Amino acid sequence: MTTLEAPRVVGPGLERVEAPLKVTGKAPYPNDFGYPDLVHAALVRSTIAAGRIRSIDTSSAGAAPGVLAVITHLNSPRLERAPMSLLGSSPPAPLQDDRILHYGQQVAVVVATTAEQTRHAATLVRVEYDPTEALLDIDDPRAEVLTNPWGLDSERGDVGAGFAAADVVVGGTYTTPDNTNNPLGLMATIASWNGDSLTVHDSTQWPHNVRSSLAAVFKIPESGIRVLAPYVGGGFGAGLRVWPHVILTVLAAREVGRPVKLVLTRPEMFTAVGHRPNSVQHIRIGATRAGNLTAIEHDGVSTVAMEDDDYEPVSACSAFSYACPNVVTRDRQVRVNIPSPGSMRAPAEAQGNFTLESALDELAHELGIDPLELRLRNYAEEHPLLGLPWSSKALRECYLQGAERFGWSRRSPQPGSMRDGRWLVGYGMAGVSYPHYQVPCQARASVHRDGSAHVRSAATDIGTGTYTVMTQLSAELLGLDTTRVRFDLGDSDMPYSPQAGGSGLTGALGNAIHAACQNLVQEFLNVVRDDPDSPLRGAALGDVTVSEGRIHLTGAPEQGESYTDILARHGLEELSADGRSTPPQRDGTGMATAGAFGAKFVEVRVDPDLGLLRVARVVSAIDGGRILNEKTATSQIIGGTVGGIGQAMFEDTATDRGTGRIANATFGDYLLPVNADVPDMEVLFVGGPDPATPVGTKGIGEIGLVGVAAAIANAVHHATGRRIRSLPITIDQLL
Repeated sequence: MTTLEAPRVVGPGLERVEAPLKVTGKAPYPNDFGYPDLVHAALVRSTIAAGRIRSIDTSSAGAAPGVLAVITHLNSPRLERAPMSLLGSSPPAPLQDDRILHYGQQVAVVVATTAEQTRHAATLVRVEYDPTEALLDIDDPRAEVLTNPWGLDSERGDVGAGFAAADVVVGGTYTTPDNTNNPLGLMATIASWNGDSLTVHDSTQWPHNVRSSLAAVFKIPESGIRVLAPYVGGGFGAGLRVWPHVILTVLAAREVGRPVKLVLTRPEMFTAVGHRPNSVQHIRIGATRAGNLTAIEHDGVSTVAMEDDDYEPVSACSAFSYACPNVVTRDRQVRVNIPSPGSMRAPAEAQGNFTLESALDELAHELGIDPLELRLRNYAEEHPLLGLPWSSKALRECYLQGAERFGWSRRSPQPGSMRDGRWLVGYGMAGVSYPHYQVPCQARASVHRDGSAHVRSAATDIGTGTYTVMTQLSAELLGLDTTRVRFDLGDSDMPYSPQAGGSGLTGALGNAIHAACQNLVQEFLNVVRDDPDSPLRGAALGDVTVSEGRIHLTGAPEQGESYTDILARHGLEELSADGRSTPPQRDGTGMATAGAFGAKFVEVRVDPDLGLLRVARVVSAIDGGRILNEKTATSQIIGGTVGGIGQAMFEDTATDRGTGRIANATFGDYLLPVNADVPDMEVLFVGGPDPATPVGTKGIGEIGLVGVAAAIANAVHHATGRRIRSLPITIDQLL
């Protein structure tokens, strides 16, 4: 693809273009939209984890003031299950039978004139159950076990021979709990029917998936559905699937013939929009005395809902992280009576990296080798599974530059040997990676007669900075000031975009915008191809540069003209062009497309008498390819690091083993890092653009979180000599 030369607007820390709307409260989130005849819906949720509904009495609720409808499985129409998407199948359609598969399952939806009337009426629905014993334990022998459900297990070499050749073998069992995404903004849906046409405002990270899913569920054409999500109050993966409450809102609006709004409560967020599933992982690592890995065996078991297909291969990271000749990774799932899990920031990698990097730290201690040196000795110059060189990889630079910035050389190797007064001081580190992910995407770019540009795609911005970086990129590619570019997203009527998730949107969308802007410049050249009055007559795309709202011959700024002049002379109000991106093709390129890499360095303080743990410093060195905005990218890594601190020290969705009820489903009980828990953080970006794609990005949404838990646990071992294999790290583990 030809690359236009243009002034550099990408890279500097441009302030968020949407910031004025957000800080003044004018940014329209799904919950902010309304209609003149809007009514409200509330959910009734099951109070058992397994069994059947014996009876459901809606008479009192139906007679309550303002109530328009009470929908249960007894009067709900038949709904289809949403189709398979790139992220797997959607959860089963709600209210289709009397079965209860988890505590908190929706058993009714109540619609009333006001939110207060709706919430009151929902308390009047009386449900009697025939409970059965719920399966709630990952180790329950009665639970169905799914082996290698997505075919992602891997094996290379001879693991048995690798362990036989090892001088040292370490291993253990590591556990991670359920974590709940909990974006600050409560998930909300508004649905409005106009005949057979449907408009939905939803807290989604993927408008096109909502559109296609609702089309299948309600058997209507996709062309009759519009999904709007211009602003979303966070997601962390909670908005990647079409959850039952979205379907119920649309159903309720159709049943009452009026627009309906449904806003989840905080406790409902714990059972309605997914969670990071818990895991039990067994790992063994063998090495020679010189520190060369000979074998890795990593088995992962995680939970999944009774009728769901969400899958997280937690062991997969061990297959490609290091240059070990003999590796086997296996994953299984156990079906239990829990709400459907879903992707949560850095799915699978967050759990698997904790195990792998903790075990490597233990191996380094047994060998008497510095943990950083052990990772450098087993650095994978090529993709271990494919045997191909990476498209780009600056992990070595991450290790070295991160260690220098952190002051890793000051670390004394003996656990418990560093102190600051009564505090034990520990240094820990972890190597991290996140797989490459990119899927097709489309965008459209236009330049108007006044010289302004409008670029759009049906993506979402969940706070990551998509509005800003795509404005910057569009401005650079069209040679305009950023103030002359408007970038729009969050509307399924716009060109197709994949989800904001998997660290893949920036690459997919950026490359689509790159193509659209190039195609748009080509459209201008087409207009003047035979124009005798144009200094660009007969010019090809590779001959020109764009800058200051003009197209001119490269190296000859005087031989060109502005967009506005071309449009005016030819009587055009605007020109538009579409662009699309496709994933890099591995076949024939001789390289393995690389995701992001990084190294995390952490200093902790532990009070040995009280068991208090404090994180004092974190340094993150990141290879994220081309960084489109240094300020928003740094913010992404800092936010991910805070999430990693939460995973390491606080977050644990506690399910009562007797009832299946989530016992801490409020912010008062579910612990999260607060300002006092967030330490000094430094972020440095190393490496450069990845040549596998035109824009050269890799995606950094997940890499900020991966490795933080392992680095903290490794620092705790260095401070105390205690090897932590179970998250979160709690006071009782340190006493």
